[in-house]
Amino acid sequence: MQECRMSAAEPNPPALPPVTPAMSPARAAEIAAGFDLRALPADFYANPYPVYARLRETEPVRRMPDGSYFLTRYADLVAVYRDAATFSSDKKVEFTPKYGEGSPLLEHHTTSLVFNDPPLHTRVRKLIMGALTRRAIAEMEPGLVALVDGLLDRIAQRGGGDLIEDFASAIPVEIIGNLLGVPHADRGPLRDWSLAILGALEPRLTPEQEALGHRSVQDFTAYLRTLVAQRRRHPGDPEHDVLTRLIQGEAAGEQLSEAELLQNCVFILNAGHETTTNLIGNALVALQEWPGEKARLLHRLKHSAHHPSGLEADLTLAVDEFLRFESSNQLGNRRALRACEVGGVALPEGALVTLCIGAANRDPAQFGQPDVLRLDRESNRHLAFGFGIHQCAGLSLARLEGRIAIGRFLQRFPRYRLPEAPTRGGRARFRGFLKAPFSVA
Repeated sequence: MQECRMSAAEPNPPALPPVTPAMSPARAAEIAAGFDLRALPADFYANPYPVYARLRETEPVRRMPDGSYFLTRYADLVAVYRDAATFSSDKKVEFTPKYGEGSPLLEHHTTSLVFNDPPLHTRVRKLIMGALTRRAIAEMEPGLVALVDGLLDRIAQRGGGDLIEDFASAIPVEIIGNLLGVPHADRGPLRDWSLAILGALEPRLTPEQEALGHRSVQDFTAYLRTLVAQRRRHPGDPEHDVLTRLIQGEAAGEQLSEAELLQNCVFILNAGHETTTNLIGNALVALQEWPGEKARLLHRLKHSAHHPSGLEADLTLAVDEFLRFESSNQLGNRRALRACEVGGVALPEGALVTLCIGAANRDPAQFGQPDVLRLDRESNRHLAFGFGIHQCAGLSLARLEGRIAIGRFLQRFPRYRLPEAPTRGGRARFRGFLKAPFSVA
């Protein structure tokens, strides 16, 4: 694998810190044989893909120790995504024993857009999409460029920083804060709230993680009640302000309860924050592991600089390949509403199904050389944004953020380096880094 990462574009690259350690076939087979999402070893988190490949080859629809099913083939995931009538996204049955009846995490995760079926899903998605039109997203670009350039200016003054804390995580917090109209002075806690609430979705929770998740939902919704009350008195522009649109949507007949309104505002931050942070951070770290691809992308950016459409096309291809190669969100879940069959395996009514997006996006039946980063990959139908009725409502915004952030970072700091190995988040569902120190020279 490492040999594939070098190219003539950079014949003698300096030694890089080990970011994604290799895993032997024997070790991958060992983990796959006893695969259990609730008991994963540390080396799986560092590099899950050999294990996913082994499962795809030997047990693509694996029955887990808890009775659920784990899917790793692209075609099987698409089949489940397509059949929303059979496979429910409603998580009340699954999450009630996990979080406890009446708990803050249960109320949030079973009320949010992503973990619901129509009609709630349809109503909320329609309102959110109304504020994320193509025109509205295009109008965000100048502000996004200014935000990114300001972050890069501060990094340049220091000669480096942290890819996550000083760059990747700062971008989506500001963008989602703008969408909801959160005052800048109030944005400090947003990232920590989001990390805690999403962290509670992991297959195995510590008591500390669960308590922090509950507290974060309570603190976030308490803040939002005040924000909602202010917005009712002083509405924003519903064409750009998602919160105003959700509130006014109630009056227009798209009735949302107070809980639905608050919990879906929490969801909007969570959905747009960690996944986009991971996209940007994963991309910039991956380019350190694949210096040939970095050199080729820099060459294309240099020669496309005076051709905006070409520049945008090159970066859009690159962003989609980063999303495929290191999917920000690695796992999804469904529940079978009736007995059915997936990938030749019979599933009983009520079966819980985990969709392994990270595995499907490296399925050789769908992608040529799936374990190779190819930033000019065409027809890249990855599943990083999901598929079907639950496909990510903010995918166009996420692509814009990735394109602007990654492109302008590379143009400003083409020789950036990671002097030490970055720190992974250590989670199975969301794949990204907590820290990634770097220098600009």
